[in-house]
Amino acid sequence: MSAQAAVGKLTADTAQQGGVLAKLLIFTAALAVAPIASYFLSKDYMWDGNTTLAAITAIVAANSVLVAFIVVSIREERQAVAQTPHQPVESKKDR
Repeated sequence: MSAQAAVGKLTADTAQQGGVLAKLLIFTAALAVAPIASYFLSKDYMWDGNTTLAAITAIVAANSVLVAFIVVSIREERQAVAQTPHQPVESKKDR
C-alpha cells in the first residue's frame, strides 16, 4: 500500500470515529435529559401529580433512547460492512 493511500485510509477512519463519538455524546445527553424532563413534565401536565405514572413515563423515555441508540448502532455497522470491499480468500492453490 502506498503512503498516500495509507494516509487517506487513516484520515477516513479518524473521521468515522469522530462521528461515532458525536453520536455517543448525543445519546448520552438524551439519556440524561429525556427521563428527567419527561418525569417532571408528565407529572405536572399529564398525570396531575401522580408520581407513579410519571415514573413510568420516564422509564419509557429512557428505554426509547436506549432502543434508538441500538438501532442507530446496528444500522451504522451494517453500512460499514457494506462499504468494506470483499477480498477473495487466498488458498494454497492460488499461491
